[in-house]
Amino acid sequence: MSKNQAEAKSRNDWTREEIAVLFDLPFDELLFHAQSVHRTHHRRGEVQLSTLLSIKTGGCPEDCGYCSQSAHAESGVKAEKLMDVEAVLASAAEAKAAGSQRFCMGAAWRNPKDRDMPALVRMVEGVRALGMESCMTLGMLSQDQAQALGQAGLDYYNHNIDTSPENYASVITTRTFQDRLDTIEHVRTAGINVCCGGIVGMGETRQDRVGFIHALATLPRHPESVPVNALIPIPGTVLGDMLEGTPLARIDEIEFVRTVAVARITMPNSMVRLSAGRESMSDAGQALAFLAGANSIFTGDRLLTTPNAGDSRDSALFARLGLVPMASDQPMRAMAAAE
Repeated sequence: MSKNQAEAKSRNDWTREEIAVLFDLPFDELLFHAQSVHRTHHRRGEVQLSTLLSIKTGGCPEDCGYCSQSAHAESGVKAEKLMDVEAVLASAAEAKAAGSQRFCMGAAWRNPKDRDMPALVRMVEGVRALGMESCMTLGMLSQDQAQALGQAGLDYYNHNIDTSPENYASVITTRTFQDRLDTIEHVRTAGINVCCGGIVGMGETRQDRVGFIHALATLPRHPESVPVNALIPIPGTVLGDMLEGTPLARIDEIEFVRTVAVARITMPNSMVRLSAGRESMSDAGQALAFLAGANSIFTGDRLLTTPNAGDSRDSALFARLGLVPMASDQPMRAMAAAE
């Protein structure tokens, strides 16, 4: 598909009513629609492999209700210092040797301090030198900090909106939805690709999931990467304690797959990633998510502080489904390079 054809089929004027109609489609019709869109814009059967490393764990002053790294949580996660650059790059090299194509670095901060920037820049430069895509999630960024990371060659910056604008304050009170959008704008201005998604299963309504997708699909430029997470209810966190022992503590795989499918339809050129919570999904549930247009996963045994499916399970699943690691260009990056 040509650049003009791809852009012609990508919209930024979705209404909530249109997105709600997609969510309400019969399941088979929704998946057929999503897979048709996926095959128009992406190479079928290819999945991007990414690795996530916690480079600074615990002690975050934010009060995100889902997060075990919040200082407000009683999860037992202890605050640690920023990892040494050399240790981070050694982990990146191990990830590449295991087949990972993208290395993501996460720090439990509200925002990085300026004194941390030189080390962060060296991490980005080192990951890039390994021939891997680089991604960071460090909390909110100033424009100057975003510029420094962009100049170092950072490929992606992750900054999730988590849920709908209306539901945001019920999950997080120490920052606003607009704070998230401001950092996304700083990242865009610095020329860094945006990775932005949310979480399914926090007790939100279907309308909140509609609002979450709507907020992303109506950005001036869709995120290049859209991670869809399933809540991992961790004891000691607000949401983990609230949902413990209730049916909501288990992933509704059908609703999760619906969310993936609607993300694929409304943001056809974006990478859609199965992120946290995947280790709790059945192989059949994951297969449905790939059918719905997901084409990126995190590999390895851990995601920040929570378990992940693991490389051996992923390899076995890929073999059963006939999936292969991504070798083609990502559509939005290819279009940007052609501009």
